[in-house]
Amino acid sequence: MSRVLIVDDHPLARMAIQFIIENEGHDVVAETGDGVEALHLVEKFHPDIIILDIDIINLSGLEVVRILRKRSFPGIIIMISAKAPDFYASRSAQNGADGYISKKNNLPEIVTAIKAAENGYGYFPLKRYDSPENRKVYDDQERLSMLSAQEFVVFQHIIRGYENIKIASIMKLSNKTISTYKTRLMEKLGCKSQLDLFDFARRNDLE
Repeated sequence: MSRVLIVDDHPLARMAIQFIIENEGHDVVAETGDGVEALHLVEKFHPDIIILDIDIINLSGLEVVRILRKRSFPGIIIMISAKAPDFYASRSAQNGADGYISKKNNLPEIVTAIKAAENGYGYFPLKRYDSPENRKVYDDQERLSMLSAQEFVVFQHIIRGYENIKIASIMKLSNKTISTYKTRLMEKLGCKSQLDLFDFARRNDLE
C-alpha cells in the first residue's frame, strides 16, 4: 500500500481522485489545494505518491514539483491539469514529474500513470502538432518553449491578474527583476501588450 498526497484546489476533484486511488488499495494520507501547504505536508507525511494539479494557489504545481526534486524527493509525482495538455505535459516532464494526466475525462488514467512510474517509465500524452489545423497551436507552443522556468512562472501570475509588485512578493524577487522577466516573455511570445498576453493564454487554454 502506497501513501498518497492529493494536491488540487477543487474539492470535488480531490474526492474523485481519492476514490480512484483508494480503489487501487492506496492510502490517501493528506490533501490540500495550496502549493505551499503541499510542501509542508510532504515533510510531515513523507508520501510515496503525489497527485499534483498544476493550477493551485500560492505556488503552482510546476513550482512545487521543481522544489521537491531539488530537495531530492524520491517518490512518484503525477501532474494533472485541465489546460493545454501538450504544453503542460512537456513542462511537467522537464520539471521532474513522472507522468501527466489531462483532467478532461481522463482521471482514471492516474492508475495507469502510477503503475508506469512504479515500473520506471514516464507517462505523458503524445504531442499532436502534425495537422494543418493545429499549425497555430504549434507556433504558439514553439514560443512557449522559449520561456525560461522563471519567465513562465511570471507569465502564469500575470494571466491570473497579479501586478508586478505582488508577483515580486510571491517569487521573492525585486520589482525590477519581475519587470525584466515580463519584458522578455512578452518579446518571446510576440505580445505587445498585457491584453495580447491574455489573448495568447486564452487561445492556448492556459487561463
